[in-house]
Amino acid sequence: MSIEDLYKIYEQHPVVTTDSRNTPEGSIFFALKGESFDGNKFAQAALDKGCSYAVVDEAEYAVSDKCILVDNVLKTLQQLAAYHRIAIGLPVVGITGTNGKTTTKELVSAVLGSKYNILYTKGNLNNHIGVPLTVLSITKEHQIAVVEMGASHPGDIKELVDIAAPNIGLITNVGRAHLAGFGSFEGVIKTKCELYDFLRQSDSSVFVNLDNEILVEKSEGINRIGYGLKDKSGLVCGSVMSNSPFLTMKFSVAGDDKEYVLETSLIGAYNAENVLAAVCVGTYFGVAPSQIKNAIENYKPTNSRSQFKKTERNSLIIDAYNANPTSMAASINNFNEVALPDKALILGEMRELGSDSDAEHQKIIDMLENFGLTDVRLVGHCFDNARTSFPRYADVDALIADVKANPIEGKTILVKGSNGNHLDKVVEWL
Repeated sequence: MSIEDLYKIYEQHPVVTTDSRNTPEGSIFFALKGESFDGNKFAQAALDKGCSYAVVDEAEYAVSDKCILVDNVLKTLQQLAAYHRIAIGLPVVGITGTNGKTTTKELVSAVLGSKYNILYTKGNLNNHIGVPLTVLSITKEHQIAVVEMGASHPGDIKELVDIAAPNIGLITNVGRAHLAGFGSFEGVIKTKCELYDFLRQSDSSVFVNLDNEILVEKSEGINRIGYGLKDKSGLVCGSVMSNSPFLTMKFSVAGDDKEYVLETSLIGAYNAENVLAAVCVGTYFGVAPSQIKNAIENYKPTNSRSQFKKTERNSLIIDAYNANPTSMAASINNFNEVALPDKALILGEMRELGSDSDAEHQKIIDMLENFGLTDVRLVGHCFDNARTSFPRYADVDALIADVKANPIEGKTILVKGSNGNHLDKVVEWL
């Protein structure tokens, strides 16, 4: 079946699912495959539970006229999404970056959502499966879509922009993450800038942090809409007022003499760039500064991203969804600078760093020691080769066992690590 013919079916059944446990009435089930599962085996079950069609790529499972046999289910899902993107024709804002892309996506969506009916990436659906599912969720009622795009290997962003076809884009930053997949920091830069390459070819625009020399250089030749904390020449500029522990900052818009104060619920001065990016996007799309201010001030971080939590025993700064050398250093530096009592740190290992792993973990240890931070607990085997006297734990369960036996009380604790460290499990014991 051609993509055009499949799209005609999709127009009559515009709900897509890849989970046979979630089968909305009248939807289309795409039988994806993974390392440990084969969705083809669940196609009939999906039909029995309410799906109108099932897209499969193994002939033995195409047992009725409700089964659509294709060469590759994933490629078909991606092609259908790309076809829908062109057919729907609304503005799409593409967001990527090493750090802060999910927080920026959430802030941008909050700002744009204060004026428009928007569709934005839910959760962390920012990969080769999540992006087409997001695109296929766009309806004619939506006015703008905000699509987050993640990457861990060269070519990942190109694949995603070919599906989402953004009209305008934003790279939050480039940092030292997934080095095992990218091969080098230069590989990270090249891959993230595949968004710029796409927009350059389509004569589109980009939102650029004018303080970031790499992004300024790489965005040459594209229409730039700038923002900055240091560089004041862009559409919007701002500055940090305080960070104790919540970020308070101010911003102004070109051509408007008034300054607007933002009292956010975000932890960390490093979030100022993310906030300013959202201000810039909102301003470009005609959201009034007062609306932008209200939207950002009403945004509450979730999913262990820059969260503040007070328990009966301690005060917690929880940033346990993502960790790489750049974000880890930013979090520790911010934690060191903020005037908070009785500081302690629980840090999870940084994964996918390849041959740079030992050196990058040692840099974090050295940073802690240089700052004079002494109450530190390290989780994960990537710290095994580090030179340090800080206590180390194989995994979060070993840490929890120690915290149960030796409770931590009266501390302000930074909990920082990647989602794979599962540091969120220790929170209930703090």
